[in-house]
Amino acid sequence: MYQAEYICPMLNKLSGWDDTIIALATPHGIGAIGVIRLSGSRAIEVVNSLFPSKDLTLQASHSLHVGFLKDGDKALDEVVLALFKNPKSYTGEDVVEISCHGSPFIQEQIMHACMARGARMAKPGEFTQRAFLKGKLDLTQAEAVADLIASNTEASRNTALHNIRGGFSATLKELREQLIQFSALIELELDFATEDVEFADRTKLYTLIQHLQQQTKQLIDSFQLGNVIKHGVNVAIVGKPNAGKSTLLNTLLNENRAIVSEIAGTTRDTIEETININGILFRLIDTAGIRESRDVIEAIGVEKSMEKMQQADVVLYLFDALAETQAAVEAALLQVQQLNKNYIAVGNKIDAIVEAAAQQKFSGDGILFISAKGKQHTDVLKQRLVDKVVQGSVHTESTIVTNARHYAALQEVQQSLNDIGTGLDNNIPGDLLALDIRRCLHYLGEITGEVTNEDRLDYIFSKFCIGK
Repeated sequence: MYQAEYICPMLNKLSGWDDTIIALATPHGIGAIGVIRLSGSRAIEVVNSLFPSKDLTLQASHSLHVGFLKDGDKALDEVVLALFKNPKSYTGEDVVEISCHGSPFIQEQIMHACMARGARMAKPGEFTQRAFLKGKLDLTQAEAVADLIASNTEASRNTALHNIRGGFSATLKELREQLIQFSALIELELDFATEDVEFADRTKLYTLIQHLQQQTKQLIDSFQLGNVIKHGVNVAIVGKPNAGKSTLLNTLLNENRAIVSEIAGTTRDTIEETININGILFRLIDTAGIRESRDVIEAIGVEKSMEKMQQADVVLYLFDALAETQAAVEAALLQVQQLNKNYIAVGNKIDAIVEAAAQQKFSGDGILFISAKGKQHTDVLKQRLVDKVVQGSVHTESTIVTNARHYAALQEVQQSLNDIGTGLDNNIPGDLLALDIRRCLHYLGEITGEVTNEDRLDYIFSKFCIGK
């Protein structure tokens, strides 16, 4: 578990975090039940004053209690109370969870009664922030809680769960502990500077730095995949009018989302829909056909198509394998390549010609031939989309960096390790080596929250929902 004493002294003064907070932990609106959560030194006392059935202060932790909440003589609701006494709770404080009926009016009445007895409304993420300050989890685990709540695919859920279980923390802890061992020896040398002795084996330190550089690089490189898992992939479907872009969108979505006709230029504006392929969320953007046009509306649509293509993570260039020439396709693909985008070239309408003839007509490597209308090879196209962005399986227990803050700090760690390696190559004195090692440890500590400040914590937890 994370040790709270490593937090900077200002944050370790928890006196300002000892009041009792309350928030609705379930979504707003009418439902079967609602859960109201309280945490703090007076959480049990506050709820006990509304619960005449029994004395909650005498009940065991991790127990459930059924009865009516009453504000004076007025019955508020029949509820189920869950008690979690400190330190064995999510926040490390006394926690009470009230499961009441899902009427917004009832929930509001219960919360007002609790606040009248000393509780206050929680700030966004304050329950998890208290868990961090009490040492129940480190900052990477706390941020993973928000990622888990926001997860919308299997891959994003698995990645968040891996980090909540401490997978990323364990990796960083291993890096940090190995570096601390040598740091201690270097610092010891400084105490005996006049004796001209070396306690730290420079050869072993050099080997360690190379190992840490490799591990850090793997984490940094994983951010590209992590970003895909967390935020999804924008795919712009582009091509000339009547190439079958809208038909392809409908086929991939398995629904008639876009209007399809034989009239070239039917699509005037972009249409965006999402599809989950192998745990990755793809945002498919059907664009207007790219061509010169005197039609003002169509010209605006073409301009938007160019914008979407520039903003996309992957460009899916679709062409009519029957009507277009290889020269025209090569010229179009050259324009796409100049954007430095990942792209997939797809020849459509092979139901109208023999596939072998299409392959012979278009000799470019990597062109995939499909029939959007006949759903031929569209599964192959889906797999190519996945391979284009993940370059391997996302169903893994290895640590994947999904947070931009972690990514930035890891780059600083990598730079510090490079400086240590350069220093060893140049036989710099131990005091200068110690400075680089301290800087490296500083940035590792920034990731886990062992080095932080109040403003940064407020910013991180402000992005959480109120009840978490």
